[in-house]
Formats: sequence, C-alpha cells, structure tokens
Amino acid sequence: MNNEITIPGETPSCECGNALGHGQVRCSKCLARNRWARKERARNRRNRRRNDNRRPPRAPRGLAQAGVTWS
Repeated sequence: MNNEITIPGETPSCECGNALGHGQVRCSKCLARNRWARKERARNRRNRRRNDNRRPPRAPRGLAQAGVTWS
C-alpha cells in the first residue's frame, strides 16, 4: 500500500496514476482489478482442493494387474 503525502491544492492520484475524486483511495480500475484477483484466487483455491480429494481412476476389469500372468 502506498502512503503518499499530497500537497494542499494538488489532486491525489491512485497507485496507477489516475486522478482520484474526493474521499477516494483507489480508482475504479484498480478496485475492479483487486476484486477480480480476489475472485480468481478463491476459484483456484476451490479447484485445487477439489482435485486433491479425487481418487485415482479404477482399472478396467479383465486386465492383468501389475504384470501378473497365470499359466
């Protein structure tokens, strides 16, 4: 987070360089980017958890397992 001291009379600017309105801390572009990044992290975390809990696929029936042959 940037803590910038602005000179009185100077318009404050966002971290990306856009001018800010009165009382704003970030511009709408930076707010949208941060919101998208939060959602993306949450989505990736959900997908990773889902994949970790999956069982390996079952072997098809009728095939010899581990190279064992009966003669």
